[in-house]
Amino acid sequence: MFKKLMNKKLLKNQKGLTLIELLAVVVILAIVAAIAIPAIGNIIENSRYTAVKADATNIISAANLYYTDTPDASGSVTAATLIEKGFLKSTGKLPGTASVTKVGLEISTDVTKALRYTISFKNTSLDKINKDTQKGSEINGPYTVGDKTD
Repeated sequence: MFKKLMNKKLLKNQKGLTLIELLAVVVILAIVAAIAIPAIGNIIENSRYTAVKADATNIISAANLYYTDTPDASGSVTAATLIEKGFLKSTGKLPGTASVTKVGLEISTDVTKALRYTISFKNTSLDKINKDTQKGSEINGPYTVGDKTD
């Protein structure tokens, strides 16, 4: 009997969140979300841009292997040819028409997939790609990586 009375008393003393407290929590969560969502968007755009640069690097490396294995090859080789010959598994976001010249191992292509802007690799070497410090989230229009005018 005593336990029943104590349980009823405890139930009466319990309190929940008031409407004001609940509203304060919702406002705090909204502020955190307003700060976090743009930051996450920038991270995603930067990673997409970095992935495209990595794809270009892979094609240049595959072309290097191709020219080492085929020393009598001259001119340029396309990414599609590198895939066909087994030097490259995938072009990633770059088109199969991306070409790499034997002299200086420089890549030339445009990329529009997976990005909200066009990235151009015009006569761009591995060194120029690695030196590019541009963030993808800061690019607002067409952008060229490592143009000869650097």
